[in-house]
Amino acid sequence: MPHEEIQGDGFLLRRWRPSDAETLYRVINDTLEYLEPWVLWALGGYSEDDAVQFCETTSANWESGEAFDYALLTPDGELVGAVGLMARIGPGGLEIGYWLHHAHTGRGLMTQAVTLVIEEAFRIGSDRIEIVHDAANSASGAIPRRLGFTELSRTPRRGTLTPGEIGTDVVWRLLRPAHARA
Repeated sequence: MPHEEIQGDGFLLRRWRPSDAETLYRVINDTLEYLEPWVLWALGGYSEDDAVQFCETTSANWESGEAFDYALLTPDGELVGAVGLMARIGPGGLEIGYWLHHAHTGRGLMTQAVTLVIEEAFRIGSDRIEIVHDAANSASGAIPRRLGFTELSRTPRRGTLTPGEIGTDVVWRLLRPAHARA
C-alpha cells in the first residue's frame, strides 16, 4: 500500500479524508472556470454533494486498491490541488491524474508532486506509469514531457468533450527504472 502522507519540499500530499469535503467544494468552485475546459467532472458546476461523494469514493477506492488519491496541501494546510494514482491501465500499471488551483500554477509545484507520486508508485510495485490528457491541454502535457515520459500515442476520444478539448488523447508512459526496487 502507498504511504498515506508524502512530504514534499514545501508541500504535503495526504490521503483524502471525509472532513476535507467542505474545503474541497470551496477550492474547486474557486477555480472551476479554469478546470471546466479540461475535466468532465467540473462541467456544469461542482456541488457540496459532489465533494462529499468524492471523499467517500476515494476512501473506498484506497481500501480496494482501485485508486490512491492525495490532497495537495501547502505548509499552512491550504488545499491547492490533487494527485491520484489509478489502477485502470492493466496489471502492473498505474495512471496519474492531477489538477491544481489556478493561483498556484507556473511554479513547478505539480511537477514536484507528480515526481513524488511516481516514486511512490514504483515503490509499491508498479512497472509503468501513464498520464493521459487532451492534446489541447499543454499545461498537463508539460509535466510528463518534463519528467522524461515517452509519448506513446495520440488517439481520438469518443464521448463528451469539455470546452477546451479537441478530442485527441495523448498517452505518455514512464517505465520503472531497472535500479528502482518494489
